[in-house]
Amino acid sequence: MTHMPSCQLYLISPPAIGPDFPAQLKAALDGGPVAAVQLRLKGIDEHEIARLAVPLQALCAEREVAFIVNDSIALAKRLGADGVHLGQGDGDPAEARRILGPGPQIGVTCHDSRHLAMEAGEAGADYVAFGAFYPTETKETSHRPEPDILRWWSSLFELPCVAIGGITAQNARPLVEAGADFLAVSGAVWNHPDGPGAGVAAFTPVLG
Repeated sequence: MTHMPSCQLYLISPPAIGPDFPAQLKAALDGGPVAAVQLRLKGIDEHEIARLAVPLQALCAEREVAFIVNDSIALAKRLGADGVHLGQGDGDPAEARRILGPGPQIGVTCHDSRHLAMEAGEAGADYVAFGAFYPTETKETSHRPEPDILRWWSSLFELPCVAIGGITAQNARPLVEAGADFLAVSGAVWNHPDGPGAGVAAFTPVLG
């Protein structure tokens, strides 16, 4: 069975956001189809993240875009988010499922590890994320997988895979062709010289 490249955008928030961010998110969503938005803020407490999440979550609901919280199962539950994305140190998919119930999506960062990805699938994850494929300013990365890991995963497993890390409209094509179901993008959209809408639109030709 061949895995057709039908790939979607998975937008990750900048590591810090200001009061104008809801308008930026709206502009991004106006730029083209986005499957999910992950709120990933660093260095602030959960009450503040919950406050900042309110207008963003409403905007995603209005557009039927999945709203995903990074790292925190408790915050995902508090917000009634559409899902939670777990790093390797953020808890177990089975525990997240027990706390969040059957509805929300649970994603797991698997770096460049086939073993971690298979473990995540067995523990009930809804998707696995591989990366960083390219150098990225957004976070410290020590893992650099090859696109082959996407090809391997999508040929063997039904579970969707997300490619992450330094992805731009210019370098994304090999990842789409290798079988990524989603491209997780951040800087390429928020730092686009013509604004976030143009940042999203730039990916349209690549996504097939």
